[in-house]
Amino acid sequence: MRMLHTMIRVGDLDKSIHFYTHVLGMQLIRKHDYESGRFTLAFVGYGEEKDNTVLELTHNWDTQEYNLGNGFGHLAIAVDDVYQACDKIRAAGGTITREPGPMKHGTTILAFAEDPDGYKIELLEDRHNK
Repeated sequence: MRMLHTMIRVGDLDKSIHFYTHVLGMQLIRKHDYESGRFTLAFVGYGEEKDNTVLELTHNWDTQEYNLGNGFGHLAIAVDDVYQACDKIRAAGGTITREPGPMKHGTTILAFAEDPDGYKIELLEDRHNK
C-alpha cells in the first residue's frame, strides 16, 4: 500500500493551480472537468503519480469559498533551505505566515506559507538529504 493523494477543496481553481505550480514549484499533472457533476479535479505534485503522493485540488463550480474548520492542520513540504524557500515564495507573490526559524521547544527549522484559500503549508528542512 502507499499514499496516493490528499484532496482539498478550492474556491478559485486558477489561483490555486498558479500558487501550487508557480509559487511552490509543483507541476500540473492532470485536470478534468466533470460537467454533469459541476466540478473540476486538478492534480498537482512534484512528480508523476506512479512514484509520488500528489495533491488533488477539487473545485465545485457553484462554491466560491469554504470554511476551513479546525480539524485540518497543514500540508508539509521538505525543502533544502527554509529561508531560501521563503524568499522564493515571497518573490513569486506568496504569503509567509510564520517566518523561518527553529521550532518552538526544538531545533527543526520551519516556516509556514498560506495558499489562496487559507490552507497552511509547512516548509521543513529536508533532513533526509543531508
